[in-house]
Amino acid sequence: MSSILTNNGAMVALQTLKTINASLSDTQSQISTGKRVATAKDNSAVWAISKLMEADVKGFKGISDSLNLGQSTVSVARQAAETTTELLTEIKSRIVAAQEENVDRAKIQDDINALRDQISAVVGAAQFNGLNLLSNTETTAGTGRVNILASLDRSGTGVTASDITVNKQDLGTSVGSIDVASASATAIGTDAASGAANTAAVALTGASAPAAQPTTLAIIGQTAGAGTATVAAGTGFSIEISAGAAGLATLNTTTTAAGQEIIYVARDGDTEADVARGLAAAFNKYVADNSDITEGLGIGAAVNGTSANQLDFTGASNTGDNFSVQVRSYAVADTTIGGRLEELASIDVTTQAGADSALTEVETLIDIAIDAAAAFGSAQGRIETQSDFVSQLTDALKSGIGALVDADMEEASARLQALQVQQQLGVQALSIANQAPQSLLSLFQG
Repeated sequence: MSSILTNNGAMVALQTLKTINASLSDTQSQISTGKRVATAKDNSAVWAISKLMEADVKGFKGISDSLNLGQSTVSVARQAAETTTELLTEIKSRIVAAQEENVDRAKIQDDINALRDQISAVVGAAQFNGLNLLSNTETTAGTGRVNILASLDRSGTGVTASDITVNKQDLGTSVGSIDVASASATAIGTDAASGAANTAAVALTGASAPAAQPTTLAIIGQTAGAGTATVAAGTGFSIEISAGAAGLATLNTTTTAAGQEIIYVARDGDTEADVARGLAAAFNKYVADNSDITEGLGIGAAVNGTSANQLDFTGASNTGDNFSVQVRSYAVADTTIGGRLEELASIDVTTQAGADSALTEVETLIDIAIDAAAAFGSAQGRIETQSDFVSQLTDALKSGIGALVDADMEEASARLQALQVQQQLGVQALSIANQAPQSLLSLFQG
């Protein structure tokens, strides 16, 4: 049946043409934007995933900038530490030259002073964007390390940032001090013999009481153990030697300046074990430098082999050669944190005794500088590796995003040509369908 009111053929042709035009529009959009999924309506699931990944890519670009900044900062510190090592080696050569008696030690000392000042200048200038990794004398917790943003870790529970931590390696030459007259002084430690709290000086006896050798005196933190607990930056510790008897009677008049000569001031990041090592080193250096202590008496301090935060003191080896030791701690307000190269200030080769002592001291200082340079070198290598990884990861994410949303241009080109042909045929089909009612006129012509 034919009808002039309803043209089914035209309706079918029109719907077909609309579908072709819609597909043609999508294909043209893919060609113009280069994306198969340009908006959420194209494919909401794929679009959401791609946007999440694009956000990660932008985040990793920021991480790359952070790593580049961190790498530059650590590089400056490493180069300064290496320069400091070279300068200390130069100082050692001067000290070796001072061992000869027939030399002008005063002029050698002038050279050493100049090199020491140069070390201070190098350390002071070793900053990048205001951050100096060769200075760690602040008392604020956390200032002894720098966290460099290294990655964004995405999991089912969200995104977390991970850091590369670089510890400061103090190579300052400033001298630490403690106000030993302060009322904040507190006796610390435990006497192993009595088990009582060390609230008074504990005598170290000689060969007349060999069972007391060595005597455990100081336990930093009051509880023996691994010594991993941190100590607040600026907390001071001192050891006072007094009450010398027999061969050590002269110590009655040289009481280590009431605890000022054997000191250690904790810097940020130090643990109880670090404090114990620092105090032991300061005690042994004082003994070695003090001419009132006769050689061969066996006086010394060492970190306990079991408890890393415990100090063991060895007394005299001769009967009656006794002395007493008092270990105290001091509040942050009464201390000044010194640099790890502070012993540079005390090097004096103008005398034979000073030249002999300086040779031992400079070896320790060189080791400190070498360790610092090695630590920065290791950190810089890790940062560079992470930077390369982030760059490769960013490229992989971009490639993944492209696989999800980018249009296949070859396919789009072929589809465009096909749809253009279909469009032309659809227009012709619609034209033919619209002409069909015209044939009905012939039925009414006589």
